[in-house]
Amino acid sequence: MIEKVLQHEASIRIAAFLAVLVLMAVLEVASPRRRREIPRLVRWTNNFALVAIDTLLLRLLFPVAALGFAAWCQTNGWGLFNSWEIPFWIAFVLSILALDLAIYLQHVMLHAIPALWRLHRVHHADVEFDVTTALRFHPFEVILSMLIKIAIVAALGPPAVAVLAFEVLLNATAMFNHSNLRISPRLDRVLRTVIVTPDMHRVHHSPYIAETNSNFGFNLTWWDILLGTYRPQPRDGHERMKIGLKEFREPRELWLDRMLVQPFRRKASDYSINAGQNIE
Repeated sequence: MIEKVLQHEASIRIAAFLAVLVLMAVLEVASPRRRREIPRLVRWTNNFALVAIDTLLLRLLFPVAALGFAAWCQTNGWGLFNSWEIPFWIAFVLSILALDLAIYLQHVMLHAIPALWRLHRVHHADVEFDVTTALRFHPFEVILSMLIKIAIVAALGPPAVAVLAFEVLLNATAMFNHSNLRISPRLDRVLRTVIVTPDMHRVHHSPYIAETNSNFGFNLTWWDILLGTYRPQPRDGHERMKIGLKEFREPRELWLDRMLVQPFRRKASDYSINAGQNIE
């Protein structure tokens, strides 16, 4: 069964990605949290163009990627879980948790190191917040993330099916918590006990530095709560708050060419953790 799942990993990932993307896009129209100011045609075409470049580069540079490498590690006994005799389900659950914590720590690192913030701020420079924001990452950041993920797989030795499950889960939850979806406050409070909600992650896309440097989780809320980076609500409220960064607010900054060269423009430290926590 597991072997068949791994053989069809590309189809599984694409199907899950498209299903969640379409679902979130429909729900955003049916029940939007915030009023849309910029036509979808402008933002969506450029955001999708960026993800197309990212996908092509990953396939060219990492034809095996993290999943294939995890399978190789299992075969050759590399990594912690491949060195110990532990039940599959324990290794599976621990792998999901460890990978999620690693993504959280990687996210903090992208804010803490100015040179890496240059890459990551492409994601934050989107001036609206919807499902396509979850796909807007600079190609260099995507490559760096894959290298980090491969290093984690080498050290941990997670089951290959756990890596597949985590990647599908991460993509799905990222599109969910970046969506412009209205969720009732009561349901939001319940969901936040486990997973990051759109209202929780929207705080992270505020232009106020203290809010930008909070709520780093993409999937589980626990790391932000346990490690002191949780901020429940934005200062200006969800309907009135601004999204994005103060330096990149012109409509021209939404275009693909500007996103690709953005890491090489202007200062790197404005919103990094090292810039301080002044929210003004």
